[in-house]
Amino acid sequence: MNWTELLSDEGIRLRILLIGMLLVFLGLGTVFWNIQVVRQTEFQSTQNRQTVRGVRLPGPRGRLWDRHGTLLAGNRPSYGIAIYVGELRQPGSASNTLNKIEQALDTVSRHVGLPRQITRDEIAVHVRKRRPLPLVAWSDIDARAMARLAEMPNPPPGVDIVAEPVRYYPTPTLAPHVLGYVGRLDPDDDSYDYYLPDMEGRAGMELTLNKRLSGEAGGRLLQVDASGFTHREQSTRNPRPGEDVVLTLDAQIQRLVEAGLTGERGACVVLDPRNGDVLAMASSPAFLITDLRDVKRYAALATDPGSPFLNRALGSAYPPGSIFKPLVAFAALENNRITADDLIDCPGYYALGTMRIRCWRTTGHGPVAMRKAIEQSCNTYFCQLGTQCGYSRIYHMAEAAGFGRRTGIELPGEARGLLPDAEWKQRVQRDGWRAGDTANISIGQGYLLATPLQMAMFAATIANGGHVYRPRLVADHKQGELINDMAWSPQTLAVVRGGMLDVVESPVGTGKRVKLEDVHVAGKTGSAEYGPRDKRRKYAWMIVFAPVESPRYALAMVLEDAVSGGMSTAPRMRDLLAGIFALEQALPPDGPAGGRG
Repeated sequence: MNWTELLSDEGIRLRILLIGMLLVFLGLGTVFWNIQVVRQTEFQSTQNRQTVRGVRLPGPRGRLWDRHGTLLAGNRPSYGIAIYVGELRQPGSASNTLNKIEQALDTVSRHVGLPRQITRDEIAVHVRKRRPLPLVAWSDIDARAMARLAEMPNPPPGVDIVAEPVRYYPTPTLAPHVLGYVGRLDPDDDSYDYYLPDMEGRAGMELTLNKRLSGEAGGRLLQVDASGFTHREQSTRNPRPGEDVVLTLDAQIQRLVEAGLTGERGACVVLDPRNGDVLAMASSPAFLITDLRDVKRYAALATDPGSPFLNRALGSAYPPGSIFKPLVAFAALENNRITADDLIDCPGYYALGTMRIRCWRTTGHGPVAMRKAIEQSCNTYFCQLGTQCGYSRIYHMAEAAGFGRRTGIELPGEARGLLPDAEWKQRVQRDGWRAGDTANISIGQGYLLATPLQMAMFAATIANGGHVYRPRLVADHKQGELINDMAWSPQTLAVVRGGMLDVVESPVGTGKRVKLEDVHVAGKTGSAEYGPRDKRRKYAWMIVFAPVESPRYALAMVLEDAVSGGMSTAPRMRDLLAGIFALEQALPPDGPAGGRG
């Protein structure tokens, strides 16, 4: 080719074509270089997101122990039969894979002797959303089922035994209202693609201590293909277990308390009056914690008229009846409104205008002083004493002792009770405070309401000489946290405690059925009426502390729809105290932390 040819029209066209081709190759090279070099990290990250999936592994939940090292709540492996659906994937439509999985399940079902527990729709959801994870077809199987699966001559591919942790309560009847229960939770964590179920506290101490008990999650990285089926595991970070927590409960005393409430609606609380530790807390009727895994059983419990989920020990407030009378005695004596030796005549009733409040002894007690009035639970004496003292003094004494407010115990669902005053009555009842209101509250009736926990606190305060301690359930929380100091004089304490000792020790005391042979017990019985006038029923109360010389236990018990505190509650209280002191003989006190150590 010479210059003439290059300068011809054809040469110009050829030159332009060559330049164009050069530019195209240069552009393609630039694009390839940009993709393979400049944007390599970006595309690699995208590829990883498409082919690597993170699986969140929940941390084992911490355990709950009683004060003596008895396991109250732990974890155990639950064995199940799982299908790894990736090993059963079939070519063609998704229904082919579903058919193969169902065929495998039916084969295992026939051999193991377990009916199918999951439907085709549930399988489809798992394949669509969680296919890298094993599909658990049967949960919590027994040893026989595992043995049959192991003996299966030609098991379908992808079938295996898997273990997952479940919450374990060694005695599922023990303290269910205190321990509570857990439920399953899918955590809100965007850093993982799939989750194995977490356990979350739903009630009781499981709820209160959920952050401490919950473990630290681990994770697995799985490499999957475009369809989401697992190819291999890239890495694993092991989860960490949650914190173990020791409670102040004494499992043996708890068993005694629950046995004492058998067949009744009611509650009982046992405190250590030296520091406020809760040694036992029971509510009846109760529930088996294991029942909550059965949907039908849970629904039946939730609609049961006996309200087994209700913790009556702190969630129900009752009129306290005569167990409130020692508070009125403290208010009158400490404010010099009466002396212990002053007599008040009881003709069998208290009259205030046209209103009459009957004494339980219709023939009357005659002239009685304070200690005898406590022993005999004389309504006339305390109605007169209350109006003579004045409600303002009673109100402030009761408020200082913890009535009308939550104790602050580490459990949800605590009721405040009710300590009414003139402002409350005007706001709620649209009426002014009257002397009859004071008389009624002086015998624990009227608008006054208290929880069994509050009454146990009151018994503990009398037992320890006037120190109001916050109830404590968690052993590493502050011990002996003082809410208030009543500053009762020794003389006042001697009179009230003496009257409560007579309640039990005197042959005619209202709580004589509590008397023990070798232990001195002080107490107070109470009965409070409720319901329509033509169908009146009674709450039967008793508070006690023992031994009187050096109290280690303070108790409150209430029974619904009973006869009276002396007839219904006192015999159960005696059996409970006898059991507690029998335990002391078997296990001597080993320290100041609680009644038995």
